[in-house]
Amino acid sequence: MRISVIGCGYLGAVHAASMAHLGHDVVGIDVDEAKIALLSAGRPPFFEPGLPEVLESAAPSGRLRFTTDFSAVSEADVHFVAVGTPQVADGDAADMRFVDAAFASLLEHVKPGDLIVGKSTVPVGTAARLAELVAQAQPEVTLAWNPEFLREGFAVSDTVSPDRLVYGVPEGESGERAAGLLDEVYASAVAAGTPVIVTDYATSELVKVSANAFLATKISFINAMAEIAEVTGADVTKLADAIGHDARIGRRFLNAGVGFGGGCLPKDIRAFSARARELGKGDAVRFLDEVDQINLRRRTRVVELVREEAGGLAGVRVGVLGLAFKPHSDDIRDSPALDIAMRLADAGAIVTATDPQAVENARRRAPQLRFAETAEDAVRDADVVVLITEWPEFTSLDPAAVGELVAHRTVIDGRNALDPAAWRGAGWTYRGLGR
Repeated sequence: MRISVIGCGYLGAVHAASMAHLGHDVVGIDVDEAKIALLSAGRPPFFEPGLPEVLESAAPSGRLRFTTDFSAVSEADVHFVAVGTPQVADGDAADMRFVDAAFASLLEHVKPGDLIVGKSTVPVGTAARLAELVAQAQPEVTLAWNPEFLREGFAVSDTVSPDRLVYGVPEGESGERAAGLLDEVYASAVAAGTPVIVTDYATSELVKVSANAFLATKISFINAMAEIAEVTGADVTKLADAIGHDARIGRRFLNAGVGFGGGCLPKDIRAFSARARELGKGDAVRFLDEVDQINLRRRTRVVELVREEAGGLAGVRVGVLGLAFKPHSDDIRDSPALDIAMRLADAGAIVTATDPQAVENARRRAPQLRFAETAEDAVRDADVVVLITEWPEFTSLDPAAVGELVAHRTVIDGRNALDPAAWRGAGWTYRGLGR
């Protein structure tokens, strides 16, 4: 099929490359000339495992190209809108300017029979509003909403082999045709038996934000239990193991630590709450405010643990392992790791931080920090070592070898990802969250 992808950020670039990899003819469009130049050269503007290989494999086929010329969408029949919906600067709501601008530009070039597919995470009610604009501008064009469920670090595989497909479509013949076209787009996944849920606009919008809200709630729940464990002497990791055997609960995402970050969960739960308040149903999701606060308190707790172990923060040398919000990513948006490093530095600590992929992004955001290329250089002469992003390079460190580099063998495990017995056995004072 002939496909256009509007917006070539994290979501759009992955989607465009993956669609070309699946055999479609794809044009990716973005207003950022530097980003388009990189993608055209086969170089992702961000780190995502597997994406360079997919870009490289699509290049010789001629099925994938990138441009800043919006008129190129006229070559396609299915148009995916994958622009960002960041949090507004002065509140919790989603900033819809980029989505609205993308639709305004797109509607100047679509033709009868085309299908527009929203992939951006938007407040419920957005698709219905945009469908009216589409109908006014081009009555023979249909709008569908097809939320994404990508995990950073696994985005390519999640696009090529999704765990489910959700189509929000209008009623009647146009909706049936839209669902049929999406089945063609995702033909390989459909043939492999991927569950397909065809529903209305509102449900498709709520699927994404409610999934993120549920996941955030599960993460914050175990972190709330960590707060209790810390004053009772309980071990939150053993607690998670025990309750995780209950099939109704499950063990995944019950790892206590510094909580969630990134460009999705924090801003999505805040936008969900804001939209619920607009609908007069703020009480229904009021618990998400506490979910957010629990998550943020875990960052404060790490700073407190460093202060407790070092006897203060002024002049204390802290080696921070991790800057990205999660491993296998260079994304520092709302990163607990970078936030904690900056808080420590602001309190007077001498912070040296490292990350396998996120150093340059962090350097631009937090020039007050010191940065190192390796874990060994980051912890050299440190009074306290803090693990915040559980990269394999960090969790596999030899505690005895690292102990030869530091000034004091004190480690704060912000992800409960280290073996306490091994580190204590090597002479370290080990502090984990909720342990």
